[in-house]
Amino acid sequence: ASPYGSIKNAGLHWEYGLWETQKTLIENDLRHLVRVRVDGGLKNGRDVLVAALMGAEEYGFGTAAMIAEGCAMIRQCHTNRCPTGVATQDEKLRLKFKGNPEDVMVYFLAVAHHLRELMAELGIRSLDEIIGRYDLLEPDNTADKHPEAPKVRVEQLLKGVPVKGVKRKCEVFRNDNPNFNFNDVLLEELSYDIHLKKNVQKRYRIKNTYRTVPTKLVKPALESGYDGRLRLEFEGTAGQSFGAFLPEGFEVYLTGQANDYVAKGLGGGKVVVRPFPWELKRSKELTLAGNTCLYGATGGQLFIAGKVGERFAIRNSGAVAVVEGAGHHCCEYMTEGVVVVLGKTGYNLGAGMTGGRAYVLDLDGKLDERINKGYVFLLPLLDRRAELELKFWLEKHYLETDSEWAKEILESWERYKPLFKVVIPYETKRRTTDPFVDIDECEFLPLTPPVQTSGAEPAEETEVPSAEGTERKEDAEGPKGRFLRFLGL
Repeated sequence: ASPYGSIKNAGLHWEYGLWETQKTLIENDLRHLVRVRVDGGLKNGRDVLVAALMGAEEYGFGTAAMIAEGCAMIRQCHTNRCPTGVATQDEKLRLKFKGNPEDVMVYFLAVAHHLRELMAELGIRSLDEIIGRYDLLEPDNTADKHPEAPKVRVEQLLKGVPVKGVKRKCEVFRNDNPNFNFNDVLLEELSYDIHLKKNVQKRYRIKNTYRTVPTKLVKPALESGYDGRLRLEFEGTAGQSFGAFLPEGFEVYLTGQANDYVAKGLGGGKVVVRPFPWELKRSKELTLAGNTCLYGATGGQLFIAGKVGERFAIRNSGAVAVVEGAGHHCCEYMTEGVVVVLGKTGYNLGAGMTGGRAYVLDLDGKLDERINKGYVFLLPLLDRRAELELKFWLEKHYLETDSEWAKEILESWERYKPLFKVVIPYETKRRTTDPFVDIDECEFLPLTPPVQTSGAEPAEETEVPSAEGTERKEDAEGPKGRFLRFLGL
């Protein structure tokens, strides 16, 4: 939600940007390879017609469509207090949402009807005929009456764009990268197994030029109703968007490092990034992933045995992530989920955060200086439920990545526990007096035996009565033994 003053006074009109884009593409003989989309305050059929004449083939509607579904333009989107229930995570405010899909449909039908009327007046049969026809545009002289008109020379936007003898619109259906695509290799090798709903486990080498791996497998998996387990292990340096948009059942492991946008849009899958074995002892010093990782995730798990770049977990709305350090703007606009940072974070932590929580290991005692105090506050790790949740994800992180840093924290838990701080949004405090009310303790039983410290006695076997009333031995650190001990039996 931009400030009203910025909307009215900052930036340039879309007409100028479209004119410059069309002119540049034609001059470089690229226009026939590109579909041009324009948006920025389009409201009616006349706006679409002018955009088409200036070279656009696609037209984006934002504000107008939001108003059609019930938005009242109160400009409180960033506060989680939208009074119409459009932009909020508050269940009570969501009940106020009265929009219907039919309302948006009626609006766009009205825009289309208006456009057809204007096209009929001009003798135009389709928009495709007039894409880039600057020769059909002329300045509106009646606009001179507007007090701001002398400041704008509209006629300049009608000059310099050739119309005749040039390619002024897109002429190809697709403009795919002609270079090798690693996703096509995965698709060819695994699509048959996915169709048969088999469990899959494969290993591959990966390069920096292999982008968005293995997202191309998601479509055949969803179309076939795949309900198996697909585990892919990679080694090397992954390109951008590694593990993006993975649904439940997908597990990808990377030994090496990755670029920006790791686990972008994660929807239930699991992404694990770990260093090479000889670097495990200094994992907390390594940066293994770039900026904007876990952007817009709705579910799933991400474990990175190293540091990540800036804007980690932005708009996270349900995923769980464990990393060993993060840059500026961590957890920005986060609405749900859990983030664990086992090291230093940058400034502006939690800006715009309205839900979920973050556990941060505050080694230097300066975390309070790095959070955005307008949106979040800190709590010490005193609640038993929070401690159970944190230790569960720490153990999970250690199991998935073999992180020596996570192992050290678990071995010396009583030493590191006081250094952990819980980042809670003020919006959570407004909704409930108990920020940990959503934690179900039974979900966070220990995953593995506690790491034995030097000189500690090994766990003894314990007699546990069976269902038939007979006595049988059960390892005290086994799943059932831990569960019974948790219940105090």
